[in-house]
Amino acid sequence: MLKMVVTPSAGLLEKVDPVARFDNKLKKLISEMSEMLDATVDPVGVGLAAPQVGVAKRIFLAKPQEGGKTHVFINPVLEGSSEEKEVPKLKNLPKVEAKKPKKSRGKLLEGCLSVPNIWGNVSRKKTIKLSWQDIEGKKHARTFIGFAAIIIQHELDHLEGILFTKHVLEQKEQLYRSYKNAEGEDEFEEIEV
Repeated sequence: MLKMVVTPSAGLLEKVDPVARFDNKLKKLISEMSEMLDATVDPVGVGLAAPQVGVAKRIFLAKPQEGGKTHVFINPVLEGSSEEKEVPKLKNLPKVEAKKPKKSRGKLLEGCLSVPNIWGNVSRKKTIKLSWQDIEGKKHARTFIGFAAIIIQHELDHLEGILFTKHVLEQKEQLYRSYKNAEGEDEFEEIEV
């Protein structure tokens, strides 16, 4: 059974190796990662990278729509991106439509299952082009926009040993700690850095 690796684990800060063998062991790992991602509910998980479950391989899953399909990316390579950066305008990641991020609400707070209860604003590329392999080893390439592009960039960072908090600090944005209030609702307080 897989367990979530959380900070301050050094394994989250290491660049990982490509997948070389597309076998039953890989299929089992991806199945277990998918189950783990589906089981995350507070907050709802929208992505999970292999280093987050203690596996130093270039694999991640993305699930941009709650209740939607989980996509598997093996040996992903960022082939290009738009110069325009986007800070989406929603607080609740899983509610964002992958193709049309809404811009009328407050800023999105990006979080991570491996950095519990910590959130921050991260400026990400609006459009990215990615190549990757699927579970059978077949190669694919596609352009992603909006929320799907944000998830992919976050998960690609995990494969390079980078946590979103590094971007928040480099971009001179604010970090927040979340907690539940008396009504069980999420509240956010600024973290002094």
